[in-house]
Amino acid sequence: MRTVSIGNDGFDTLREKNCFYVDKTDFIREWWESEDRVTMIARPRRFGKTLNMNMLECFFSVQYAGRGDLFEGLSVWKDEAYRMMQGTYPVIFLTFADVKSNTYEAAVTRMKQNLTDLYNRNEFLLEGNLLNEKEKLQYDMVRPDMKNEDAEIAVRAMMGYLNRYYGKKVVILLDEYDTPLQEAYIGGYWKEMSSFIRGMFHAIFKTNPYLERAIMTGITRVSKESIFSDLNNLQVVTTTSEPYAAAFGFTEDEVFAALDEAGMSDRKEQVKAWYDGFTFGKRRDIYNPWSITKFLDSKRFEAYWANTSSNTLVSKLIQESAPDVKTAMEDLLECRSIDTTIDEEIIFEQLEDNSEAIWSLLLASGYLRVEAVSEASEEEDVCYRLALTNLEVRKEFRRMVKGWFKKASARYNDFIKALLANNAGYMNQYMNRMSQTVFSFFDTGKHPSEQTEPERFYHGFVLGLIADSKIDYIITSNRESGFGRYDVVMEPNDRKKDAFVFEFKVKDPEAEDTLEDTLKSALSQIEDKNYDAVLTARGIPKERIRHYGFAFEGKRVLIGSSDVPHHR
Repeated sequence: MRTVSIGNDGFDTLREKNCFYVDKTDFIREWWESEDRVTMIARPRRFGKTLNMNMLECFFSVQYAGRGDLFEGLSVWKDEAYRMMQGTYPVIFLTFADVKSNTYEAAVTRMKQNLTDLYNRNEFLLEGNLLNEKEKLQYDMVRPDMKNEDAEIAVRAMMGYLNRYYGKKVVILLDEYDTPLQEAYIGGYWKEMSSFIRGMFHAIFKTNPYLERAIMTGITRVSKESIFSDLNNLQVVTTTSEPYAAAFGFTEDEVFAALDEAGMSDRKEQVKAWYDGFTFGKRRDIYNPWSITKFLDSKRFEAYWANTSSNTLVSKLIQESAPDVKTAMEDLLECRSIDTTIDEEIIFEQLEDNSEAIWSLLLASGYLRVEAVSEASEEEDVCYRLALTNLEVRKEFRRMVKGWFKKASARYNDFIKALLANNAGYMNQYMNRMSQTVFSFFDTGKHPSEQTEPERFYHGFVLGLIADSKIDYIITSNRESGFGRYDVVMEPNDRKKDAFVFEFKVKDPEAEDTLEDTLKSALSQIEDKNYDAVLTARGIPKERIRHYGFAFEGKRVLIGSSDVPHHR
């Protein structure tokens, strides 16, 4: 087995040291022959975007002239026309991967430092009379404390200098273009950052006489209005697009060949269960390369890809989402799918208020995969059937949910123990304490839960039940049973144990004087609507089904059962 080099995004280093590498050089030919002037490719993190961009640099850049040895034996080198093309273009390779800051000022300074580094690498342009005195002064002005307007035009100016020096137009490679934008959304400086990047992109990509081709990669397709408003020559490739479907990530054939090489042919089905599931275009056999290389190195099954990010944005959006999003998350965690329309053009300003935008972001980020697509009609938009990508992703989401409750100091198992022991007193004590802390933790959005949609907290609560009780119970929420839709059912895997039906009710001040009245109404609804039907139909006797009502008013909670005393 060739050496598996972990975290090495240097194409030249991998090839020089004969490290494990899956041939993706067909991407060079596919991209070049597309004749697209500016291409934006969206792929999840850790999918080989940076390695592919470095591969393009090694192939096209004059800095790698005469380095055909790097491509010997690879697909692109079989074509004589491409062998003649290697090392013949001036190339600018920029990355925004390190632009991660809590403030706009710090983020822009980081970007300016990257531009300064670009100018430092090309100081040979200052020799001789290639640049006039005014241009040399402008060259020296590129530094971390330069004005924003100077930074916005710095790349275009450098393209002009390189074009003049080499007599050829410039190839631009921009990696992780959207990292500063995601960080800006989380940090609260979205408008300032999007305005700055819009100005830079306009200078680089719009009617630029020095531009040969450009390609940029990222995780999301940021809305055209945000940063690409006047860019008409942009070809956008997302996870649902056909082009370059096999260029990022490993296909199943490539993964299985690697397992054969490593002497682990017997692990193929387990690897497939853990790491398969990504879908690009019509390709349904894509694996995350980070997880595969980590597994080849360690030979252990772990959630490698899911653990490489703090998932700050995803966690924030799910916590602050409406109840229907949390209910859909329950379905996904239980290996079910959801049907929704999506818009792959991410509008960050709408993420908090638009559930479709959340699903679009999760799809772009790799947490969801497309299982089926319906055809559009005059009445209906295209509908996507989505599911969590694989076992690795499911484990990460369960870990994330548990983390929310740990942050709120919620000893969740204590509540489950009290429930099983019919200890309503402790359940009330626990839940009232929890509501005070967890309500506040989940309300980092625009609207306090006690003022609008108090059910949001309880959907978070249900997610917690799923995370901690899944081994012993099947947890379902908001399903039809009898003559209505119950809130929560806990169905035991062991038929000797009790089943539970929960009903949540907000106090109606016009119809109910006290929380006790609200609680009685909740318990009556379970009986009147025959919510037990779904459990009795599965062979659970009536005497093994326990009913619990949850009555709440703001952050005050009262829990009771039809067969145990109610406690304040």
